[in-house]
Amino acid sequence: MTTALTPPTTTEDDLAQVQREHGGPLFSFLLRLCDGDRQRAEDLVQETYVRAWQHPEALDAEYESVRPWLFTVGRRLAIDARRARLARPAEVGDAVLENARVCADHAERSAAALDVREAVATLTPEHRAVLLEVYFKGASVAEAARALGIPPGTVKSRAYYALRALRRALPGYTSDLR
Repeated sequence: MTTALTPPTTTEDDLAQVQREHGGPLFSFLLRLCDGDRQRAEDLVQETYVRAWQHPEALDAEYESVRPWLFTVGRRLAIDARRARLARPAEVGDAVLENARVCADHAERSAAALDVREAVATLTPEHRAVLLEVYFKGASVAEAARALGIPPGTVKSRAYYALRALRRALPGYTSDLR
């Protein structure tokens, strides 16, 4: 009659003893691997003990200490966790979202463009010509003056009064007209 070998079992007392003997050094080791992130290191320590629970043969081994096995498992878990984090996009916290620039949707941009066109249409032809040169073509005051055949001071004055008229015509956009 042959007797079957019974698999080794790990009791809670065995794991508690392993934790008492190796918990501090294992946590310190994993904390360094996690760049000081205590929460992540604690999670890895916990997962290492789960693996020890799942593999009681490692705790019953004939080695002098189970510490090398624990450190190897913890190190591999840390590497896997780092690879998993690098494989997915970085998480964004609430503070970053609060400071993020909100882009208006296409409908809002279209409505704003229509509002601006209507407001520009209310300007005198002279004021429109100055805005076209200075703001839309990007000309300097001197370049706009040469193109329009008027003195630079007149370009500045017309640009000032044209923007003031636009501010009155577009009260919701006053911060954009500075």
